[in-house]
Amino acid sequence: MPTITANGIRLAYETNGAAGAPPLLLVMGLGMPLVFWPDAFVDGLVKAGFRVVRFDNRDCGLSERIEEKTHVPVPVAMARSLMGRDVGAPYTLADMAGDVTGLLDALSIERAHVVGASLGGMVAQVLAARRPKRVASLTSMMSSSGNPFVSMARPRALGAILHRPNDPDDPASVTDHLVHVMEVIGSPGFPADAKALRGLCERAAKRGYDTHGTARQMLAMLASGDRRPELEKIRVPALVIHGADDPLVPKAAGREVARLIPGAKLIEFDGMGHDLPAALIPRIVAAIADHCR
Repeated sequence: MPTITANGIRLAYETNGAAGAPPLLLVMGLGMPLVFWPDAFVDGLVKAGFRVVRFDNRDCGLSERIEEKTHVPVPVAMARSLMGRDVGAPYTLADMAGDVTGLLDALSIERAHVVGASLGGMVAQVLAARRPKRVASLTSMMSSSGNPFVSMARPRALGAILHRPNDPDDPASVTDHLVHVMEVIGSPGFPADAKALRGLCERAAKRGYDTHGTARQMLAMLASGDRRPELEKIRVPALVIHGADDPLVPKAAGREVARLIPGAKLIEFDGMGHDLPAALIPRIVAAIADHCR
């Protein structure tokens, strides 16, 4: 797996598709490496005519871990965020957006279509707001503006996210944990095939799921605070995709993102939760491809 130095840290990445095709960059969500993008999703975008670039965010997969710094526990940080107080973190979403810019620089990509899921959608939003010349279009999926009052997860979904694997150093234990999380936050209208879900979670666990890194990424999100004013400054073409039955990031959060970004288009899928269900992938790929064109 190739790696490059971007924004001062080592990032692992992968490309699929013709070298001369329009570049489309995928930014994955909380704690998950690039292999968590379903193959059908990546292959669909390649068949639609794009050069797909994926990478492991800092603190996960095969990318560099950020040196541990003293920080408050995530539940305490969440409470501080709800009270409107500052949250300390080793880095912020802006730093993660800087990683994306560095990756584009290293790959000699001047502008790319940027698609982000969950935390990755937030990173993509920050990139579009602060580096609009690098973003040909933005697709924000199952994400929020950082406004805690419209993005409150259901208790069971939040509990699953905050829970740690029984043995974080054992890929089998991590796989079990990830399967449970996805069963809780996944799409109620499109239950995942058990074998396929375990396979996806297993390859993520084997590539590198870091519980401490995941906590640092969550702190980056909380430390970045309410980004509503920043979203209002986005001027790149924007598409917002959200599940109507998302238990982790409610549909109200997606609607707010679409309302805040001038000219953004919103697509909601009934029965979709906080994942990319196989049955919906063709429709999601088609929507993204049409938007990018």
